[in-house]
Order: sequence, then structure tokens, then C-alpha cells
Amino acid sequence: MTEQTAVLESGIEICYETFGEATDPTLLLVMGLGGPMGWWSVAFCENLQRRGFHVVRYDNRDTGRSSWVQPRQLQRRSAVVSTFLGSRRHGEYAMNDLAEDAFGLLDALEVEQAHVVGVSMGGMIAQTMALARPERVLTLTSIMASTGRRTVGWQDPRLLPMLFGRSGLDRDSYIERTAVTMTAIGSPAYPGDPETGRRRAEETFDRGWSAAGAARQMLAVISQPDRTAALHTLDVPTLVVHGLQDRMVHVSGGRATAQAIPGADLLLIPGMGHDLPPELDDTICDAIERTTRRSNARLTG
Repeated sequence: MTEQTAVLESGIEICYETFGEATDPTLLLVMGLGGPMGWWSVAFCENLQRRGFHVVRYDNRDTGRSSWVQPRQLQRRSAVVSTFLGSRRHGEYAMNDLAEDAFGLLDALEVEQAHVVGVSMGGMIAQTMALARPERVLTLTSIMASTGRRTVGWQDPRLLPMLFGRSGLDRDSYIERTAVTMTAIGSPAYPGDPETGRRRAEETFDRGWSAAGAARQMLAVISQPDRTAALHTLDVPTLVVHGLQDRMVHVSGGRATAQAIPGADLLLIPGMGHDLPPELDDTICDAIERTTRRSNARLTG
């Protein structure tokens, strides 16, 4: 397990790690807004590796050690707020661009088809991948994500001041803000260890984090199209996972995703918020494995 960098045809550089043998079926893990690949824990990746997968995790652009986009001159907070309110659209890139980064990484790894698992923004990227090139997505797992429709998957209004507030620019303020955020959106039934959370925040900041990069990703999220009608056309074995206590993306987003995709399985988890508690690793990995078996049955049937 060593960090490597793939240079895509677009010029974007993507930092990634792999677990397991490249000859095994590839399972691509796509992280959410502001999160580096380390937010997919080593234990989670190894859990999937033991099930026979070649696991790939990576930093999205504007995260960690992947490329940082050269910004245009715009006021980050005002751009995010005006785009959220629908009065004007800003953005350096769109959800399609983030999906193309993922395909570019698969190309660099010489992987033609993969099982794609995305969480939060990563779930939106994974859905976009399945719509853009369904022949390359063996299965789709969308975790705590939504369809892009504004009337589902909304944020608890009490979170909005935190979401649109000023981000801490230095290490200490980032770590403090992260602790507050995770307390607000984490899983009530599976409270995280504060020291573990602090170490993860330290690692995230030290590997590369900026408020500007997170804002650019947020603009891609809030300007994404409504995929509902397109998702009805998907013919890809799909698993949708959502926590019943998710305050960041209301469970209606998961329900709408599962309803939109023909034959999708919906796993709703009591006590789960907008994070990946280690206590749920087996539950989620079991469900992912079951979904991949549906793909195998298709190929052999």
C-alpha cells in the first residue's frame, strides 16, 4: 500500500492507493466533499480486499495530493451562497468532470470495468459515472447521497450557518471546526472517538486541504443536475445505503435514489448519520459484496 500518482489525459494528477491483487475485480472507492482517500479507512479497504477485490481509493481533484485547480477570481462564500439559492451559477468544474477523473484513473490502471462505491459527493460522482458509461460500471453503490433533485436529500436547516460560515484557514482552526462538524453530522448511535477524529483531521490538513478547494467541490455539488429521469434508464446492479439519522443529506435522498434506479437495493441503517462508523464496516461491506454477486450472476447467466 503505497501512494502513487496517475497523470490523466486532461492533465489532472490523481493520487491513489491500491489494496490487493490487480488481477482481482477492481472496486473503486470515491470519497465525498473535502475528504481525502484516507477517509476510507485502511480497515474498510482491507475488509473489502479480504473478500477478493482489488480496492482502489484516491484523492479527488482539489483534495489531498491530487491536482489543485487554478481558480478564477470569484468570492468563494458569495459564489456558494448565490449558487445554492439558484440566483446565479458559478463553478470551476462540474460533477461530470469529477466522474471523468475517476474514469481517467481507471484508464491509467488499465481497468476496463469496476465496481464503483461512492459516499456523499462521491455517491453523486458514482451515479454520474454509471450514467455516462454504464458499460464500465459493473455495480453501483451510492452511500448517503442523493439524485441532485433539490426537494430530496436536503440539509437540516440548523447546519446551514456551519456550512456557509468561514472555514478555518490554519491547522488548529481546521481541526477545531472538523470536531464541531462531526459532532453535528456524525452517527448518534456510533459516536466517534475524539482522539481518532483529531488524528484524522490532522492528517487531512497536513496532506493538503484548503477552504478554496472545498468551496470549488461544493459548487459542483450544488450546481449538479437532477439525475432522477436519467437514473430510471440505468441497468446496473445498484445498492443504496443511507443512515436514518443523516442531517447532512436527508434520508429522502437515499430513498429517491433507490426508487429512481430499477431493481436497486435500499439499505437504511438506524442510528447512522453522515459518516462511516467502523462498527458498520461489516454491514456495509457485506451489502457491497452481495451487490457484486448480482453482477457476477449476470455475467455467468
